[in-house]
Amino acid sequence: MGPSEASIPRNGCTNDDLNDCRVPCLPGVRRARGTEKLEEQALSVKLVIADDHEVVRAGLQTLLRQSEFEIVAEATTGDQAVAVTQEHRPDLVILDVRMPGGDGLQALAQIRQQRPDLPVIMLSTFDNPTYVARALALGASGYLLKEISREALLESLRKVAGGESIWSREELRRVTGALATPRNGEDGDVSLTRRESEVLRQMALGLTNKEIAQSLHISYETVKEHVQHILRKVGVADRTQAAVWAVRRGLV
Repeated sequence: MGPSEASIPRNGCTNDDLNDCRVPCLPGVRRARGTEKLEEQALSVKLVIADDHEVVRAGLQTLLRQSEFEIVAEATTGDQAVAVTQEHRPDLVILDVRMPGGDGLQALAQIRQQRPDLPVIMLSTFDNPTYVARALALGASGYLLKEISREALLESLRKVAGGESIWSREELRRVTGALATPRNGEDGDVSLTRRESEVLRQMALGLTNKEIAQSLHISYETVKEHVQHILRKVGVADRTQAAVWAVRRGLV
């Protein structure tokens, strides 16, 4: 046997291949260099994250390190989230709810309009039924709280990336009433005053009566009165139902 033959192992791999071979080489098949890198790229899931707090974005970077999820772009406002999603064409988007420059739910609506098949997960500090109902109505794949563990986050991301919804039965039960058709009907003619429309938009954004009063520079009692008028006119039982009605009518 000549020297050149001795340098070729019987399984068909070169010695270099054996030194850098993470998967078994097949007889008679030489493994192309760079195969592993191509396999890693093929398995990676491109991700856009949007949150106005740097510590949250950095935390997500850390949690997702050494996983199949690759953060290709970050955003700090709702408007930026829409723009980078269009630019980078990710496989999955994570949106905070409360952000300046258009909140996450408004960004969700725009992203879903532009890319209806793109899965979007809402990630929030607030376990707010109005936010949850709006997210579901606008087509989010799920709503997670920021206290979630790394393992649960990765499991949720993998399910959504695989085309599954991660809405729990409990979450769906919580918002079932909100998603029901109002007594006055979806297409009913509802006449709201200018101030009532302003209050309704604030309600749909998840603001409390106190926050609405501060935002519109009116008294807390006046806000309560407007809320009652809105519920009666729209034909719903609570502010979460009113918020979903406003979303469906394009008022927010």
